[in-house]
Amino acid sequence: MYPLLITATQLQALQTQGTPCAVLDCSFDLMKPELADGFFASERIAGALPAHLDKDLSTHIPGQAANGGRHPLPQREIVAQWLGSLGLHNGMQIVVYDRNKGHYCGRLWWMLKWLGHEAVAVLDGGLQAWKDAGGGLDSGPVPPAAPARFELKTPLRQLVLTDAVSAALGQATQTVVDARAGARYRGEVEPLDPVAGHIPGALNRPFTENFTEDGRFKSPEQLRAEWSQLLAGRSATSVVHHCGSGVTAVPNLIAMELAGFGPTALYAGSWSEWCRTPGLPCAKG
Repeated sequence: MYPLLITATQLQALQTQGTPCAVLDCSFDLMKPELADGFFASERIAGALPAHLDKDLSTHIPGQAANGGRHPLPQREIVAQWLGSLGLHNGMQIVVYDRNKGHYCGRLWWMLKWLGHEAVAVLDGGLQAWKDAGGGLDSGPVPPAAPARFELKTPLRQLVLTDAVSAALGQATQTVVDARAGARYRGEVEPLDPVAGHIPGALNRPFTENFTEDGRFKSPEQLRAEWSQLLAGRSATSVVHHCGSGVTAVPNLIAMELAGFGPTALYAGSWSEWCRTPGLPCAKG
């Protein structure tokens, strides 16, 4: 079982062995979301299924969201129904990837952990790593799958809501880590949300700093050194990750697990929910 990362070679071996396995393509572009369907249709891992950030991994239907923000999480039951409609079940090794150097697929990795599914891994290096390893590719439409039953289990990762983050603000029991680029954190620019800045007291760790140039995660040793420096003695168990809308924060969460710190929490509503909530403080600089 692969619960965190998987290499292209390891995925090829699973497929050769006939291990029950599903691969989901999460390729996306936050600034140009209309491109996502074309990404999937033009080139993907052979046998991969689509996982669209706006259509599948988020919901704006009243009463179906677990939190707020630009990309509200669907409630767990809705996610399980969607996975079952794709033919996925609890006995599968699930692999998620994208063509964006790991920027988006972590969202689905985290959601599956939230549903209680342990056997889910991010393909390290994404689509390019698969191509470099000589993996097969598909294009065009996907044939319909026979539906299966995907059962909910006890959550394996913690979802934190706005009220909880606000209540613990400034306390030693909570360390907020912001995964957005430094300029957005400092409030110098804000291309997506109505207010610029950050949650008061939050540390800044841009999620891109967890990756090498080719989109693979840095070594556990390097990640541990970098995260230890950032935390500066703060307890890893106090960490709550966020970004703009609960997507690119997940590479930070994965990086901490690779570094040996163990699971940490996700504030999925993130800055897009925080800055839209009346009465909450915002900081700059």
